[in-house]
Amino acid sequence: MTIKIRKIEARDEVRWRVLWDGYCRFYECEPDERITQHLWNRITDFASPVHAIVAEDANQRVIGISNYIIHEVTSMLTPVCYLQDLFVDPDCRAVGVGKQLIDWLVAEMKAQRWSRLYWNTKENNYRARGLYDKYTPHDPFVRYVINNQVG
Repeated sequence: MTIKIRKIEARDEVRWRVLWDGYCRFYECEPDERITQHLWNRITDFASPVHAIVAEDANQRVIGISNYIIHEVTSMLTPVCYLQDLFVDPDCRAVGVGKQLIDWLVAEMKAQRWSRLYWNTKENNYRARGLYDKYTPHDPFVRYVINNQVG
């Protein structure tokens, strides 16, 4: 399968939304139109630190998405990249789409001189972890989350 990875464009919105909804449901969260629209607005705002890339097949159909955030950290001189969301159309899995999305970000990390590329996944997301473990072992940090119950 021929795959092209590229930065997201306005024309990708409809297909991105389908894959975003699939991502939300995979993580047992019902898609929320307000959040989806807000995220899309941030992705398409050049001043925002939120970005996205897509994987496109030979027919120019978007079959994978990756949303990522570039941010500063206190312990490094250059920004880091947090790969927040990665999702591949279930009908297009196991052919290297996820790997190509990550490879694009690794190359961009080097080109932009970001200090780090990192991501999280659920402990029991074994299929994705099989890919992620090929890049680097998971780190020993444990995440704590306090949610604010505001809209």
